[in-house]
Amino acid sequence: MKNDNILELSEKNRLSADITLLMLKGAGYAAVFVLALWFIIAAMAFIGRILPEESRDTPDPINRSSMMIEVVEQAVHV
Repeated sequence: MKNDNILELSEKNRLSADITLLMLKGAGYAAVFVLALWFIIAAMAFIGRILPEESRDTPDPINRSSMMIEVVEQAVHV
């Protein structure tokens, strides 16, 4: 039988240590995910702040309602 219990822990203590390690590993993955998501949101907010003030007041470049009117007018004139 292979003995890889180098710390000579009891089975109960070894199981507790394994579970603790897995929980810490999961918490680390969750922290990386949350920090990456926060970084993406912070980057978008930073880009929004460095844009000129006039860019916030401009109308939507894709006005869907006027596009539909133009499509209908083109279809009527054909």
